[in-house]
Amino acid sequence: MTSLELKEFLDAKVSLYNNPSFIESDPISIPHLFTQKEDIEIAGFLAATIAWGNRKSIINNASKMMDLLGNSPYDFVMEHSVDQLDALDEFVHRTFNGLDLRTFILSLRNIYTNHGELEQVFLPKTNSDSLQTQISGFKQVFFEIEHIARTQKHVSDPVRGSAAKRINMYLRWMVRKDDAGVDFGIWKNISPALLSCPLDVHSGNVARKLGLLTRKQNDAKAVLELDTSLRALDKNDPVKYDFALFGLGVFEKF
Repeated sequence: MTSLELKEFLDAKVSLYNNPSFIESDPISIPHLFTQKEDIEIAGFLAATIAWGNRKSIINNASKMMDLLGNSPYDFVMEHSVDQLDALDEFVHRTFNGLDLRTFILSLRNIYTNHGELEQVFLPKTNSDSLQTQISGFKQVFFEIEHIARTQKHVSDPVRGSAAKRINMYLRWMVRKDDAGVDFGIWKNISPALLSCPLDVHSGNVARKLGLLTRKQNDAKAVLELDTSLRALDKNDPVKYDFALFGLGVFEKF
């Protein structure tokens, strides 16, 4: 397959999967329950945080999380009572439990109170060619409040070698904007050109079969290699190909 044929093949798959019918069966359905910017970005961040394992279970548990937040995530973050915070202790999704959720709520409040808004913490510095360093900086800010050590594992750090799949997915949701209606594009100060593909088993396997990725491990170095390949296909919106790689892997068993 030539480079042009590969691009045409993947562009067709993007068109196939980047449409509203994709939303219902994906964790992005959780932030789509909301219309206020802050609700969308908080719901999206929390849903992305627990986005590993069975997709149905992810969506069900993310919905339970929203119920615990009174289906008003921003209001809960900023105005919760002690009793409301204690009620979060019942939550569990795999290794992410109520103690972790409590810390996440308190950290989000700290960010909105002392750092302006969530987008500000991810803003790239001059001449950045990706957001991976910003993700690492975000983790530092996120855990500047008092917290239990175990919760740190739920925020990935690319500087330490992680592919940071869930945060890269979340950033795609917040930053990408097109006419398809799947991604939100509510963060206007970050260029989609800086986004990285949410690399997991499915997208990694497809990328290797298509010659977009040679590294065997799904880690930060693999993300960099895949970034280079996808930006050669579309330098302005490389992460749109996440739809193609994910769809080919999950739905078509490519």
